Parts: sequence; structure tokens; C-alpha cells
Amino acid sequence: MSTLYLSHQACLDHATPSGHPERPDRLRAVEEAMSEERFALLDRELAPEGNLDQVLLCHNEHYVTELRHVAPTSGIVYLDGDTSMSPGTWEAVMRGVGGAVKATDAVMSGSHRNAFVAVRPPGHHAEISKPMGFCFFDNVAIAARHAQRKYGIERAAIVDFDVHHGNGTQDIFWGDKSVMYCSTHQMPLFPGTGARGERGDHDTIVNAPLAPEDGSLEFRSAFENLILPQLTKFSPELVIISAGFDAHYRDPLASLNLRAEDFGWVTRKLMDLAETTAGGRVVSVLEGGYDLQGLKESVAAHVAALTGA
Repeated sequence: MSTLYLSHQACLDHATPSGHPERPDRLRAVEEAMSEERFALLDRELAPEGNLDQVLLCHNEHYVTELRHVAPTSGIVYLDGDTSMSPGTWEAVMRGVGGAVKATDAVMSGSHRNAFVAVRPPGHHAEISKPMGFCFFDNVAIAARHAQRKYGIERAAIVDFDVHHGNGTQDIFWGDKSVMYCSTHQMPLFPGTGARGERGDHDTIVNAPLAPEDGSLEFRSAFENLILPQLTKFSPELVIISAGFDAHYRDPLASLNLRAEDFGWVTRKLMDLAETTAGGRVVSVLEGGYDLQGLKESVAAHVAALTGA
């Protein structure tokens, strides 16, 4: 069974202000990485548009309606200091939702062993009723809820190695014992959440904050000593990855010192866990990563692990 790769040209049409780190060139860098010969056997498909029923699995109806309403037909509308919408944003966001759902269907149905969804804007900062940090809807959270609703999954795990804490995912699943959310991230850093003591109502939130300038050793130790043991105990039937690559040492928005091979390592560890508890089912969705070279190298290492290339 091959790896499914989902993306869509429409994700380039989410325009951000000049100089904004979350820019269309990020997706071009990913596409460039995927054009390498070792990825020739990827099963490439277009991310479909998601629908509002899928979005409402995780987000408040009033919020979704308001967001649709403020989407501009020209120019750029600012929702906060970091997050803005252009005429192409709505479709890009809905392709992210649809891509995550389609990847989940492919992996749950057994047509593919795993999947990588290369979309933008990212999603893990979007709370139940609030956009923030470049994000509008939480793609990985929607994927987990979709797997539960459609396939009766009792335990899903979301693992987030983006350098910023996924406050949105934590917000959505804080009171939910059926989804475990695990995160490594730099602290202190935006958005300010993700302390080790934040554990959710059912002890299913696992935060492993890292200090500025921490690198491979501390990152791998956080997984080996905290996250992987908790995941093993939880025994998820599906593993979903919030694949942010901004902990790379070149990234301008943070100061962790990971290398591309660290992302390959953690991907293989999560695949091993999924083999044990989840029939090998892994869905990965792109989050951050703002240095184009660092992003390119890191995504290549991540997808090489998924494909066994």
C-alpha cells in the first residue's frame, strides 16, 4: 500500500500581506521537495473541498457563519494582527478540511497505509470559536472527529511537533477522553499555552515544552520519556500528526535547533507506535515551517519516513 499525497493549487490563492511568513512559497517549497525521484511512487491526488458539516464537528456554528460572512471579494481583511483573509482564503481553508478528511478516509478504509496532506493555511491554533495564529479551522481535529463519527474509532491520538503549541486542538479536546493530544513546542513562545501542567479533564493532554535553543537531544528525550509512553498506554486506533516544521534550526519564528533528520526520526517512531496499536494508520497534515529551505528538507525527511523511501 502506498502513501497518499494530497494538495491543491487553490491553497496558493490564500494571499497574505507582503512579508508575512505564512506565504504561498511555503507550498511551492513542499512541491519542490516532492518532485524528487524517491517520491515518484507517491499516490498524488487533489484535496477536495470540505463541507460545513465537517467543520461543525469541531467549530461553533456562529463562528463559521461569521467567518464566511467576512471573507472578502477583494483586498485583505484582518481578523487579528497575524491572521487575515483574501478572496482565495475560503477555498484554501476548505481544501485543508477536505484534504484532512479524505486522507482519513483513505487510511481508515485501508486503501492507503498513511497520508500526507500539504495544505495551507495551517489549522492548529484555531479554537472552537476563534481564528488565530494564521489558522481558521483545525484540520487535524476535524480529521479525528470524522474518524470517530464515520468509523466508530474509540481512541484517536493527535501528535503535534510544530514549534508553537496547538492551543486550538487542546481547546477542542480538553474535556474529551477519546482523543489524546500530545505536543512538543518551544516555551515561552506564541500562543503562551502548553505548560506541562495542562493535562485536560481526563489526563489526555500531554504537553512537553522545550526551552529556547533546545535541539535534537531534548526533543527526542521528550518523545522517548513522556509522549511515546503515554501514547502506548492510551493505545490509539488512529495517529494524526500536526506536522509543523518550524522547530528547524533555520526557522525565523522560533529558536529550537532541530534538523531534518529529527523529523524523520519522530515520524518513524510514530509509525512504529501506529503499527502496534492502530494497524499502521497515520494521517499527517502540514502546519508551520517558515524557512523555505528548512521546510523543504524537513518535509522530505518526514515523507521519506512515511513512504519508506
